[in-house]
Amino acid sequence: MRTTLERIFFVHPRAVNEDYLAHAGVALRFALQLFRAALAALVHAAVPALFETSASSIIKKLHREMTERSGGSQRG
Repeated sequence: MRTTLERIFFVHPRAVNEDYLAHAGVALRFALQLFRAALAALVHAAVPALFETSASSIIKKLHREMTERSGGSQRG
């Protein structure tokens, strides 16, 4: 039986062939890119002429990368 700590911190990273720190780094990089996309969308909402495609471009790039990393599977 897995311990709660193992399940919370290690099961998922191992499932994607990463250790905890490698997975944390990837997740942090994705989070920062999503934050950047959110800021671009926020500015675009106020001034439509600015950052017209920035948020969608970032999201498409991240989606492509995530799909490649997961071997094309769509897990939630």
